[in-house]
Amino acid sequence: MNTQPVQFEAALTTFFMVKTSPEWLGFSFETRLSHARETFQPILDAFRGRVRLNWYDVEFYTAKISDIWMIEAKDHHSYQLFCEKLRETPFWDRFFLVHDIFPGELNAWAKNYEVEALQS
Repeated sequence: MNTQPVQFEAALTTFFMVKTSPEWLGFSFETRLSHARETFQPILDAFRGRVRLNWYDVEFYTAKISDIWMIEAKDHHSYQLFCEKLRETPFWDRFFLVHDIFPGELNAWAKNYEVEALQS
């Protein structure tokens, strides 16, 4: 399996604010890893080249959520299809409670005004 991220310019980035459920935390690490590999990974593989996931653990810093899923999509349709597939799994609102979804586009202001974005 190719684990290198596929490069594409994201048309949409969403930030999912999620919290682990007591059911998820009740599983052993091995069981959680197995669920992720058998359920979540095939969806990521099916959308390779169209959708990317970055998974941030934040439970060390806040009690409101435990993780942020940053999902970048090549186009809105791919994002919507990805979400539909994910919603059909226990990862959506069973293992992880989806609290908020924040969509955004990187440097949209610069694109809208046809100027170069700020650089760091």
